[in-house]
Amino acid sequence: MTVSASASASDSASDSVSDSDIAIIGIACRFPGADSADKFWDVLREGRETLTRYTDEELLAAGVPADRLADPRYVKAAQTIPDTDLFDSELFQFTHDEAEILDPQHRIFLECAHEALERAGYDPQRTDGRIGVYGGAGMNTYLLHNLGERYRAAGSVDHYRLMLANDKDFLATRTAYKLDLRGPAISINTACSTALVAVHTACLALIGGECDVALAGAVHLGPKDQGYQYQEGMIFSPDGHCRAFDAEAQGTVIGSGAGMVVLKRLSDALADGDWIHAVVKGSAVNNDGSNKTGYTAPSIAGQAEVIADAQEVAGIAPDTIGYVEAHGTGTPLGDPIEVAALTRAFRQGTERVGFCALGSVKTNIGHLDTAAGMAGLIKTALMLENATLVPSLHYTRPNPEIDFETGPFYVNTETTKWPQGEGLRRAGVSSFGIGGTNAHVILEEPPARAAAPRGRDRELLVLSARSEAALQQSGAALARHLKQRPDVDIAAVAQTLSLGRRGHGHRLALVAKSTRDAAMALALGDADRLHQGAPNGEPTAPVLVLDGSGADAADRAELYDAVPAYQDAVDACTRAGAGEAHQDFVHGYALASTLLAWGIEPAGLAVTGAGAAVAAALAGALPLEAALALAEGRTPGEWRAPGLPVLSPRTGAWMTEEDSRTAHTWTGAGDLSGLDAQLTGTGRCAFPLAPQDDEPAGLAHLLGLAARLWTLGADLDFDAVNGGADTRRVPLPTHRFERRRHWAVPGAHAATAAEPQDTDRLIGRFDAQDPEHNRHLVTDYLVEEIGKVLGGRHLAALDTSLFDLGLDSLVLIEIVAKLTEELDFAVPATSFVEFPTIRAFVDNLAELMGFGAAPSAAAPAGDGRTSRRAQRAAAAQGPAA
Repeated sequence: MTVSASASASDSASDSVSDSDIAIIGIACRFPGADSADKFWDVLREGRETLTRYTDEELLAAGVPADRLADPRYVKAAQTIPDTDLFDSELFQFTHDEAEILDPQHRIFLECAHEALERAGYDPQRTDGRIGVYGGAGMNTYLLHNLGERYRAAGSVDHYRLMLANDKDFLATRTAYKLDLRGPAISINTACSTALVAVHTACLALIGGECDVALAGAVHLGPKDQGYQYQEGMIFSPDGHCRAFDAEAQGTVIGSGAGMVVLKRLSDALADGDWIHAVVKGSAVNNDGSNKTGYTAPSIAGQAEVIADAQEVAGIAPDTIGYVEAHGTGTPLGDPIEVAALTRAFRQGTERVGFCALGSVKTNIGHLDTAAGMAGLIKTALMLENATLVPSLHYTRPNPEIDFETGPFYVNTETTKWPQGEGLRRAGVSSFGIGGTNAHVILEEPPARAAAPRGRDRELLVLSARSEAALQQSGAALARHLKQRPDVDIAAVAQTLSLGRRGHGHRLALVAKSTRDAAMALALGDADRLHQGAPNGEPTAPVLVLDGSGADAADRAELYDAVPAYQDAVDACTRAGAGEAHQDFVHGYALASTLLAWGIEPAGLAVTGAGAAVAAALAGALPLEAALALAEGRTPGEWRAPGLPVLSPRTGAWMTEEDSRTAHTWTGAGDLSGLDAQLTGTGRCAFPLAPQDDEPAGLAHLLGLAARLWTLGADLDFDAVNGGADTRRVPLPTHRFERRRHWAVPGAHAATAAEPQDTDRLIGRFDAQDPEHNRHLVTDYLVEEIGKVLGGRHLAALDTSLFDLGLDSLVLIEIVAKLTEELDFAVPATSFVEFPTIRAFVDNLAELMGFGAAPSAAAPAGDGRTSRRAQRAAAAQGPAA
């Protein structure tokens, strides 16, 4: 199968965009020695190997038998990633129990997907168009080693939950569910070629219009903290080093890692101001069939065909390709077959010798199995983006079975500038899976980025997190990033942060005039400039305080030029007859109207003096013409009920509808000194719009108002805040994951899963004379069982919907099944649907079982549901004993 290129594609360097060109606009990875694309690039350009060597003590602690350690063939090394037992379960709304039984590969895939989208500058919930996800995972060793006993001992519901949490089939769909992705969600598994097949399939979907943005990725985790057994003739290296194409090559190391790219049609990416790392020009996938010596053996013919197909569909000649990222496993037989296949494919279009560099990322980070192709793709995209060739390690002299002297290739062993040549830089990436599924992708360097247009003099930068500590870490990370990149467009930084991130409870905002200015304020923690807030529960609703103050001509001009919403409001006043004498009114009205246009939903207006005219216009009590008359001191005759609550400047109380129709209510000195006390406990706060201490009232002031409102919890329309300018996105530090340990210890569940004795069951502890005692027993049992799932009894709130707490119906069905056994009573499996809180559930169960019901805050009297359920149950069971 191939991705078709348009007929206009050519071999020449061209700025034209083909309909089949796909942009890589976001990258996330967790590879050995590198938990980000930036750190991975450091590993590559520095020519580092990331192998971890273990001591005997470490391996014994990880459960490796002593006799295996004594075997000289046991290699005490691995290519691994840390903290695979940790997961930010709360971010993705997993309960503790769900997270513990979830395959760690799924956990890491989820985090990479979230990070890749943020890196690309997209929040799925604020993104038009459909986002698809295509990905695969390796063999699930967690189920095999850690959950095996639990799986064997599980009942039907627990079996089902374990299947959902561990089967490869649910990798992509779970990601779509947790991230709210509406495009196709397809799990793909073709062994070592999985990642590139996922990329190929995602490109097809983008070209075919099935989605507008696509995530493509893969993950593989080997057994935690273990080495491996070397055996001659197998793929494993005897010393932990992968020497691709070298005469001393004896294999590779199977490693752990995950990678993800965000893909988008190039034409759309350019139009939307996306950061483009590289361009996918074409791709192809095939299978060897039976044309090879065995099922696990490679095939020259199959590999050569897929490479030639990818070049053909990309519409490029092989002699325009300057680099190939090979599958490169470093085996004595595999490497010569791969180079022979490459040579056969290239010789269909060129006779040039020694012009194309060759390399293998496996020499750096090992063979990542299902994620191997993603490591190669990301490496090559970064080389194209940085116009730099990086070394393939451990190469000193060629495998004697490889003919480099007369072929197109040479192994690159140094970090060097990638020559421009006569055209655009291009590369191929290969990935070949056991079983014969071959994939090849053609990449091209990204289009030249246009210079950033001149923006306004100030920008609003926003950050958020789920805790104070994570927020501080985010601020520090952004400060470091901006300090290292002082030339980054500050408007693009503001747009990426505001449009490409989900807003969490702990918030920080900053008005900055340049990247350097922002980095300095963040690094110093400048309290005078950093607005910060952590709304408790619901956001605090602002009551806008309008006092009629104006602004000087320079500030008004700055706002008019920089803020479209302000300009629209001023123009509306001008059309209504506003003149020079009305400038204070015009400014006050335009300032407040801008905040409303930016998404602010005030809880009311508090006014004094000349601010009454602005409030009347803003609330719709008067049309602009009449409000201008009120500002002049004339009293309009016709008033409408305002669309917002207004605090009367005369009475100091909230106007009734009748009050609001009387001009007298809108006039007066308006003493607002007690406003804060008046609003205490109401969920509202006073929010003055006038600058303090004679500060300027221009753009910095307006953005500062928006910053403060956002930190109070306001849901700003950042498209409007950013002034309607063309969006430009840049890669920035992403969400700071707040991980905690979720890890099932092998055998622990089986050891504690003894069947309860009848005397230990709840029904055996019931007291027929004490209904409240019985109610307490059931409530305590449910709190304990639900607390196990959530991660603690304190989380099992009695009056909060269990679905809001993160439980799903499968968990609740299992709990009901256990309760049925405990009570020797058929508790309806759907009870939690109708009675979704613990208290309401217990009240209903008390009536069903006849041990009495107490008044319930969660199930108001008079709704009829509980009594009908009790009546139906009683009728079905017959007379009480």
